This record gives sequence, structure tokens and C-alpha cells, in this order.
Amino acid sequence: MSNRWQHKVTEVPYKLFANQTEQLQQELDKHGQQGWELVSVIQSQSTHALRLFFKKPA
Repeated sequence: MSNRWQHKVTEVPYKLFANQTEQLQQELDKHGQQGWELVSVIQSQSTHALRLFFKKPA
């Protein structure tokens, strides 16, 4: 059986998570409530922004 997935990539600016994790937690919770599962995170070397990779069943 082959599963199909939808994928979503969002970028979170450094200022959103620099001083506190609460705003980042809210962003993750928002996506989780929509059925998205976080599968990977990459931080930009130049801007320090976080690139979040999500998936959910299609």
C-alpha cells in the first residue's frame, strides 16, 4: 500500500523565536491543529531564520 503525502515548507523569521519559544510553539501548534506533522528543521546560515518542513496524508 502506497501512502500519498502533502508537503508544506514555511519559514519562521529569527525575530519570532529569538527571545522566547512561546511564539514558535504557537506556530507549531497552529500547523499541528491543521493536521501537519513537523518532519525537519533547517536554520539559514545567513538570516538565522528557521525553515520548517511538514507533511500530512493527502
